[in-house]
Amino acid sequence: MQKSLKDFAVGQSGKVVKVVSESKIRRRLYDMGVTHGVEIKLTKVAPMGDPLNVELRGYQLSLRKAEAENVVMEVAE
Repeated sequence: MQKSLKDFAVGQSGKVVKVVSESKIRRRLYDMGVTHGVEIKLTKVAPMGDPLNVELRGYQLSLRKAEAENVVMEVAE
């Protein structure tokens, strides 16, 4: 099943299928290591819901919901 990273629940993980956005945001996400096939786990959500804290490639990364909605994920079963 595929869904946006912003729709994940805390503790849920999956692999990046694609990044869909304008080139500026896509380049920023690629530079931070959010690329096709990377395993990402949602570890925390701020009290107001933004930003999201994720773990990938052995490090923690904070993403705004606007950025996370551009990351299409394959949900790990």
